[in-house]
Amino acid sequence: MVQNTTPRQDIYPKRRNPLPLLLTGFLIGLVAGAPLGWFSHQFYYRYRSAQVLLCRQQHFGQPEPQLQALCGSLY
Repeated sequence: MVQNTTPRQDIYPKRRNPLPLLLTGFLIGLVAGAPLGWFSHQFYYRYRSAQVLLCRQQHFGQPEPQLQALCGSLY
């Protein structure tokens, strides 16, 4: 009978340093999140400005303080 003399591999991997993993996750999130945030902000801004302009058009002829109270402002 022949015995295997190669050392047995450890079944538990070595622990890795969490700092590079956290930095990598942060950078990936920053690169992916910044454009998504910018696009969603642009979409919301255009949607909100269209709502305000439509409300102002529907209430044409009313004084400005009343329009501000009804429709809000663009900014």
